[in-house]
Amino acid sequence: MMKNKGLILLLLCFGSLCYGQNSPKKIPLTALILSIEKQFNIKFSYAVEDVVAVSIEKPETTLTLPQVIDYLNAKTVLNFKVLDKRYITVSVINKTIAVCGTVFDQENKRPLSGASVLVKNTSRSTVTTEKGIFKLQNIPLNSTITLSYLGYEIKEIPAKELFLSGTNCLEITLTAKSETLNQVLINVYLTPGLQKFLDGSTVLNTKKFGILPGLIEPDILQSIQILPGIESTNESIANINVRGGTNDQNLVIWDNIKMYHSGHFFGLISAYNPNLTEKVTITKNGTSAEYSDGVSSTINMQTKDVVTNRFSGGAGVNLISADAFLAIPLAKDLELHLSGRRSITDLFDTPTYTNYFERSFQDSEINADSSDKNTNSDFYFYDFTAKLLFDLNDKHQFRANIIGINNALAYSESNAITNNTETKASTLSQNNIGYGGNWKAQWTSKWSTNLITYFSKYNIDATDYRVETDQRLTETNEVLETGVKLNTHYKVNKHLSLLSGYQFNETGMLNETTVSAPSYKRTKKDVLLNHSLFSEAEYNNANTYLRVGMRINYFQKFDKILIEPRINIQQKLSTDFALKLEGEFKNQTTAQIIDFEDDFLGVEKRRWVLVNNQDIPIATSKQGSFGIEFNQKKLNIELTGFYKLVKGITASNQGFYNSFQFINANGSYIAKGIEFLANKTARKYSAWFSYTYSINDYEFAVFTPSVFPNNADIRHSFSIGFYYDIIKNLKVSVGGVWRNGQPYTKPIPGNETIQDGNTTMVNYDSPNNENLDNFMRLDASLQYNFNLSESIKASFTAGVINASNQDNVINRYYKVNPNDTNDAIQVDNKSLGLTPNISFRVNF
Repeated sequence: MMKNKGLILLLLCFGSLCYGQNSPKKIPLTALILSIEKQFNIKFSYAVEDVVAVSIEKPETTLTLPQVIDYLNAKTVLNFKVLDKRYITVSVINKTIAVCGTVFDQENKRPLSGASVLVKNTSRSTVTTEKGIFKLQNIPLNSTITLSYLGYEIKEIPAKELFLSGTNCLEITLTAKSETLNQVLINVYLTPGLQKFLDGSTVLNTKKFGILPGLIEPDILQSIQILPGIESTNESIANINVRGGTNDQNLVIWDNIKMYHSGHFFGLISAYNPNLTEKVTITKNGTSAEYSDGVSSTINMQTKDVVTNRFSGGAGVNLISADAFLAIPLAKDLELHLSGRRSITDLFDTPTYTNYFERSFQDSEINADSSDKNTNSDFYFYDFTAKLLFDLNDKHQFRANIIGINNALAYSESNAITNNTETKASTLSQNNIGYGGNWKAQWTSKWSTNLITYFSKYNIDATDYRVETDQRLTETNEVLETGVKLNTHYKVNKHLSLLSGYQFNETGMLNETTVSAPSYKRTKKDVLLNHSLFSEAEYNNANTYLRVGMRINYFQKFDKILIEPRINIQQKLSTDFALKLEGEFKNQTTAQIIDFEDDFLGVEKRRWVLVNNQDIPIATSKQGSFGIEFNQKKLNIELTGFYKLVKGITASNQGFYNSFQFINANGSYIAKGIEFLANKTARKYSAWFSYTYSINDYEFAVFTPSVFPNNADIRHSFSIGFYYDIIKNLKVSVGGVWRNGQPYTKPIPGNETIQDGNTTMVNYDSPNNENLDNFMRLDASLQYNFNLSESIKASFTAGVINASNQDNVINRYYKVNPNDTNDAIQVDNKSLGLTPNISFRVNF
């Protein structure tokens, strides 16, 4: 009776596909035992629970009984022992086994490459191959295997179900998470770890990231510059220009916290450590109604969000910094993730640091040669993150996190000529700290909510002591922002889902300037409260993807309402061709004022200011784009035309080096152009070519001329790259960039300076009427992965930026010659020269 119950239970289990899909050649072991008992007139003695879930391929009917017993012992994790001619016992062997599986997407049955495979409550893990296959040796018989993949539900399977007893591996399917219909369109986009989604957004998965030319790690804000339409006119991630916009027009979010600072080394290195950042989503247009701010783009970073019950981590060092991260299980449903990074540049110099330092502080007091001063400078940076994950049950998840970013510069000088040994010190400190928390609740199979709260604080504090004048200049810029957002998701069916929600933000900003001689102090504080309602519908079937939404913003201080429609459509014309249409209205209530090179040690500073709806109005954008995509046999070709109008910009946040440099005025810019990308991927390589053509013009009604080229007006930009797996663990990536030089303004020939009262200034010609020489750079990277032990993986990466040591001028301005006030001196800021870097990492 017990055997029959076990057989019925087993058949029911297989009928409901308990653990993926078994090969059709396998049959339940209990059924095979009944067949063998009848064939040889014997009896098996066993516990039902030991055999009820075991399946096996049926042996050949010509085998003898001893051969059958040997076959059963070889193909199962059980021990079949012959007691006598009549009875055979069956028992579980307390041993380790080899396991094997092939992981597929449940809907389209494609293999999932790079899926994580973890032996629960141990440090053993691996990832699936390009064909979705994984194998592990010496796994405890009674252990559980956890399978996970970004965007899919986690699945757990007993190890004995995956027992490798031949050439066939168990087929396992993972189900896409139900909360999103925005599926992956291109799984490998330019390089492993970059994916293209149906809504046109690009997702960087740092865990699966390959390498890009010149990079030694997946530097988030450096990596996205490979995409067409995204430039950095001055080679800095602190100045990323998306379709002609300024850096402060990019909304940067880290785990739902709005960030106001993005770079180390004054923009040469991303301030966001990639090792605990699981994915980064970059959206240029057609943004979800959930997001406001960022009239040019949205960069949304998300860290690991799954409780793994596994202690893991890693550490690395390169020629600029060292870092470490840990995932620490505290209880079954409680886990802590930590990361930290600090520069090593204040401990010893490296060739990489020397190049970065010279690039950051060229034409500044810090690098200035002076025979009458003794100078000393010290620079360092660090960042850290912490995240607490708590799963109350399978319906409710709680998360709390913190991020801190800090840059510090100290500079001292003393008079070397006089006997006065007094030393004056100057300091510059930038930091951004953020706190956040969220509660995800799955109330029913169709309805879920996500409550988000955050607090972000940004500070820049500068103190400049000058020896020759005994003057102290102190400047402070502080941003305090608190936000609350409630998202509600309702899944109508497998094709349609609805999102609606409410968001509240309170943003306060302080700007303070103090001068000691003559005595002067100015303090300005502003606070703005913003309420928003948003709703959108997302639809996806075999040929059509549609996301349409609306956001209503109410600015309490100005009693003003802005309504922002959003649309995102992709329509397949055939299996190979698709059309895409994107559009959005957005607004922005913050902006950065640029302090020029002569304001503090020659180092450029940017201060955040809040709109006042008068001389600093709310910036608004209207953007539309239309394109066609071709995708066949891993060849992807995209052609997109775009048009963007941004109103409400101010002259003071554009960084003008012309006659408008110190004039307050409001204006707009129009950016329009085309983006082209061709990308061919294969099992071992990826090659790409991109081209962007754009026209970008300012319009300031009070200026003469009123229309002139934008500072970020790069008409032609080309990039080419190649990624190749030389052998299994050795990868190489080579690529280059060529683009027009950015516009600049020359003084009027023969009349280069002009007198304004007691002040002599450069007498500029027509604004942005000249262009720098073309910019060209070749980069390369090489990565080798290896195992230090069964559970410790290591990698060595070498990269070189500007391998040809091209002499690129990235900015040009003029200043009055102190020795001849009738003459203007040309100042050229140059890009990084040949800059090598290496890194060594271990992960466990």
